[in-house]
Amino acid sequence: MTKIISTSPIIQTQALTKVYGANGAAVHALRGIDLAVEKGEFVALIGPSGSGKSTLMAILGCLDLPTAGTYTLDGQPVQGLSGGELARIRNEKVGFVFQSYNLLPKASIARNVELPMLYAGVGRKERRERAMLLLEKVGIADKADKLPATLSGGQKQRVAVARALANRPALLLADEPTGALDSRTGAEVLDLFRELHQQGNTLLLVTHDPSIAALAERRVEIRDGLIAPAEGVA
Repeated sequence: MTKIISTSPIIQTQALTKVYGANGAAVHALRGIDLAVEKGEFVALIGPSGSGKSTLMAILGCLDLPTAGTYTLDGQPVQGLSGGELARIRNEKVGFVFQSYNLLPKASIARNVELPMLYAGVGRKERRERAMLLLEKVGIADKADKLPATLSGGQKQRVAVARALANRPALLLADEPTGALDSRTGAEVLDLFRELHQQGNTLLLVTHDPSIAALAERRVEIRDGLIAPAEGVA
């Protein structure tokens, strides 16, 4: 079956740079990034510590702004937006999965999944229905009324994935999502990402591990703030 790729990228950056500090203390984290990610792609962003991949992820997720260059997310130019506008785009367009889960410890699993929908103004009944469907999708609907502390690491990461999908985002960003998990549980979470990709979700996975990056459809390597020349498709 041939996959149909959109002609309008979800992610489009041109000459993207990020400089921290000024003058003699300036650190050039990104030095001119040109990147396009199409709808439905599964891309791994790989590179060692200090390469710029975390800075790039923060910009792609609208957690930070570039110093120069352009970034368009799902047709929306990002540079020059206010903090409030960036927050709205983050909530509507991007789903985040972090290494540390970032779940609210005193809220139920279902409530954690509902939270982005609450910020988006989704009604109570729809929030609950959608949260339960997502928890079923990631295989832990039976834990809906439990607290995060009662779950294993792999189960917490599944909750984080469900929460990331709550507002049907254009892009799912995963930052070292298996870093806190043992190898078996990490493999289960990666299987879940593959399933999400097969269902048409757009995934960008940030990792330093080549074996994890090899599971993606395409690999983009960052070195010293630049995209390294491609060595072939992973």
